[in-house]
Amino acid sequence: MSRIGKEPIPIPEKVAVAVENGLVKVEGPKGALERPLPRDVDITIDDGKINVARRADNRRGRAFQGLARTLLFNMVQGVSKGYEKRLEIVGVGYRGEIEGSTLKLLLGFSKPVEYPVPDGITVSIEKQVGVTISGIDKEMVGRVASEIRALKKPEPYKGKGIRYAGEAVRRKVGKSAGA
Repeated sequence: MSRIGKEPIPIPEKVAVAVENGLVKVEGPKGALERPLPRDVDITIDDGKINVARRADNRRGRAFQGLARTLLFNMVQGVSKGYEKRLEIVGVGYRGEIEGSTLKLLLGFSKPVEYPVPDGITVSIEKQVGVTISGIDKEMVGRVASEIRALKKPEPYKGKGIRYAGEAVRRKVGKSAGA
């Protein structure tokens, strides 16, 4: 039995959930999201809670029940509270700035790296070295954060690059003079 899938999802005030033709629509104060549901699950809405039930008691049904419940929970949280990821730019001369809907990063390359920010995502820069990515879609926020980090991953010798806030970078010992 799926422990995650059987938990009901409470619907906060000011959030509306609708299910139509296998498509779930969630609207809240921060925006609206919609997503197709897996075919192996049924969704019922009653008493301010969303319940996810599986159609078949097989491995696939159990897996999709937990997946559908988690996706719905993330949608409800996103439209009510939103999601946020923070990145740090570490290195001498490394910095970032916003120009319109483009994130411009100076990362030690010969030219600045430009990253077009997708719709529905907000990127802000603090003190030129802190990047905050926020939005209502958890999957999109995480993907944008990982794509920005992939532009210059932290290297193990000096630790220069883009890292998640609070991420510990394992440092290696450099070469030592010959003995």
